[in-house]
Amino acid sequence: MFGWWGGAVVRLRWWVVAATLALVVAGATWGAGVFGALTGGGYDDPDSESNRAAAAIAQQLGTRDPDLVVLWSSDTATVEDDTYRTAVADAVARIRARPEVAQVAAYTDPQAPPVLVSTDKRATYAAVHLRAADEDGKMAAYHRIEGDFAAPGLRTQVGGLVAFTDQANTQTEEDITRAEIFSLPVLFILLVLIFRGLVAALSPLVIGGVAILGAFLAVRALTYLTDISVFAINVITLLGLGMAVDYSLFVVSRFREELAHGRDVPAAIRITVATAGRTVMVSGLTIVLALSSLLIFPQPFLGGLAIGGMAAVLVAMLAALTVLPAALSLLGHRIDKLRIPLPSRKRAGAGGGWARLAHSVMQRPILYVVGVLAVLVVFAGPFLRVQFGGFDERVLPPGSAARVVGERLDADFPGGGEDPITVLVTGPAAGLPERIGALPEVTAATVTAARGDATLITVTYPATLSGAESREIVSGIRDLSPPAGAEMLVGGRPAIDLDLLESLADRLPWMALIMATATMVLLFLAFGSILLPVKAVLMNLVSIGASFGVVVFIFQEGHFESLLRFESTGYIEPSNMILVLAVLFGLATDYEVFLLSRVREEWDARQDNTAAVATGLQHTGGIITAAALLLITVVAGFATGGVTVIKTIGVGMIVAIVVDATLVRALLVPATMRLLGRWNWWAPGVLGRFYARYGIHETPPAPDAPARPESVSA
Repeated sequence: MFGWWGGAVVRLRWWVVAATLALVVAGATWGAGVFGALTGGGYDDPDSESNRAAAAIAQQLGTRDPDLVVLWSSDTATVEDDTYRTAVADAVARIRARPEVAQVAAYTDPQAPPVLVSTDKRATYAAVHLRAADEDGKMAAYHRIEGDFAAPGLRTQVGGLVAFTDQANTQTEEDITRAEIFSLPVLFILLVLIFRGLVAALSPLVIGGVAILGAFLAVRALTYLTDISVFAINVITLLGLGMAVDYSLFVVSRFREELAHGRDVPAAIRITVATAGRTVMVSGLTIVLALSSLLIFPQPFLGGLAIGGMAAVLVAMLAALTVLPAALSLLGHRIDKLRIPLPSRKRAGAGGGWARLAHSVMQRPILYVVGVLAVLVVFAGPFLRVQFGGFDERVLPPGSAARVVGERLDADFPGGGEDPITVLVTGPAAGLPERIGALPEVTAATVTAARGDATLITVTYPATLSGAESREIVSGIRDLSPPAGAEMLVGGRPAIDLDLLESLADRLPWMALIMATATMVLLFLAFGSILLPVKAVLMNLVSIGASFGVVVFIFQEGHFESLLRFESTGYIEPSNMILVLAVLFGLATDYEVFLLSRVREEWDARQDNTAAVATGLQHTGGIITAAALLLITVVAGFATGGVTVIKTIGVGMIVAIVVDATLVRALLVPATMRLLGRWNWWAPGVLGRFYARYGIHETPPAPDAPARPESVSA
C-alpha cells in the first residue's frame, strides 16, 4: 500500500503542489480568522451540580457574578473626594446608558454595599452585567463599550471573566508570535547543521507551515459546530510545527539515504514512503488516538484542545505523506544543493557509536534497567505530593489588567480572597442555615437572597483552609438532607473544584484504557508482537511519571519561579495535567515507533535480535536525538510564554522529551529488548497469522537494490 502511495504521489506531484498552495492561501486568509472564533472558559462539567447551581441562581435570583469588573483607583485621592466621586458617577452613567449593559452595581448607588470600596478608600469597582447570552456576544459587547470605562484623573483597569478571556486571547497571539520569532531561526540553524545543506533544511519548515495553516483551516470550520478553547491555538502551533519537523526529518533522511544507495528518484520515493512514511502514519495515528481520549471528558476546554491537537497532527502527518514526497520528487538530487562546508563526518558501520552503546547496554541489561528506573523514580517522586485545585487570573503574566483587578479585589477589598460556598434551596429552607453552620470549619451560613420559593445561603469558612479542606465542607453540605419538599444545589468555587476532580477521576480510567488499547493495537499491527506494545505502554508511563514529578516540583512547589517567570498557586490545575498526559503519551509512543520500525526491519532481514536492536539504534539514534532537539526548540518557545497553562505543558513536554530520547529509548528499551530476546517478536498463532495478512508491514527494498550500509548520517 505505502509503496503504491509513494508512486501515486510521484505521478500526481504537480496536482499535490497545486492543492497545497490552495490550502495555504485558504489557511492564511479564512483560516487565520480562527483567532477571533475561539472562546474562553469551558473548564467545568456542564452537567455538574455546581454548574446547575450557578444556572439556577441566575435564573431564579438574577446573575450574581458580573461579566466585567471595572476598577478605578488613585494613588492620592479617595472615594470621598468630590472629583473622584464625580468621575466614577459619570463613567457609571455612560456604562448604564449602553444598550449592551443589563445591570451595573457601583458605590455611587444609594445603599451600595461597602464591599465595592477598598479598605484604604482609594479604589472602587463597578460590577457590570452584559445582556448577551453567549460568550461571543459578551466579547463583542465588551469591545464596543470599553471606551466608556475611563474616568478622568483615575487609573482604570478591567477584569472579570470576559476581560480575562480577551486578555488570554491577546496573550496567546503574542506568545505565538514570540515563539515563532524565537524558534524558527534556531530551528533553521539546527536543521542546517543536521542536514548539512540549505535546501534540505528548509523542507521541514515548509511542511510545518502547511501543517499549522491547514489546522487553522480545520479548526475554524469546526468552531461552527462546537466551542473550542482559545488555548487550542498554542496546541495547534506547538504540535503542528513540532510533529511536522519530526516527520519531515525522518522522511527526508530516509530519502537521502536511498539516493545515496544509487536508486533513482521515483524508486527512492517509493521506498521512503513504504518505510519512513509507514512509520510516520503509525506515529501520527497513535498521537491522534491519544488526544482523542480527551473527548470523553465533558469539559469543553479539554475537548477543544483535543480537536486542535488532533487537527494539527493529522495535517502534519498527511503533509509528510503527500506534500513532502511530491516536493522531494521535484527536487530529486537537488535536495543536497547548497551544502554547507562543515567538517565531514565518518560514516559509521556496525561499530558506530549508537551500535556500541546498544551492545554495551545489552551486555548488562539488568544493571541498566535498575539504574534507569531508579533515576526515573526520583524524578517522579514529587508527584506523590501533588495538590489539585482550579486556576485563576494568575495564569496571566504579572501586570495584566485582569490579573491586577483580581489581585486587588482579593487583597484590598472587604471579603477579598474569599471563595464562599453557595447553597440554593428551592422550597422550604427552615433550619437549613443552622444545620450548615454547625458543620466543622464553617464560620457562617447566612441567607443572602430570596425570591419566591428560592433561597440563597452563603457559606463562609476560614481563609486559611486548604482547597481540600474547603471541598470537604462542600461534601458535608451535600450529605445533609434538605428540608421536606425542598431541593438543594451546592455551588461556588470549592464546589466547582470538587465537581471537576470527581468528573476527571470518573473518566480517567476510561481515558487510560482508550490510550493503552489504541496504542497496543496500532503497535501490534505495525510490529506483529504482543509484548512490545505492552512494554511500550509501560515505558510511556515511566517517562510521563518523571515529567509529572518535575511539573509538581516546579509549578506547585514554586521552584524556578523567577527563571520561568510565573507565580506558583500552590496547586496544580487537574484538567491541565489530563491534557499533558494525553500529549506526552502520544509523543512517547512517537519515538518508540521511530526506533522499533527500524529494529523490526532489521529483524525481518536477519532474525538476530541483538544485531537488530544494535543496527536499529545505530540507524535511528541520531535521528531520534535530532528530532528531540528540534522538538525541544519548538516547545521552548512556548514554555517561555506568558500564560501559565501553556508554560506548564511546555515544561512538562521538554522534560518528557529529554527523558524519553535519552534514558528510555537509548538505554531502557535496548536493555529490555535484550532481556526478552526472541520473545520481543512473539505472537500467538491466530494473531501471528492475522499480522501476516493484515499487519502494517515495512516494505523492504527490491532484491536487486544495492546493499544498504550499516549506517547513514542524517
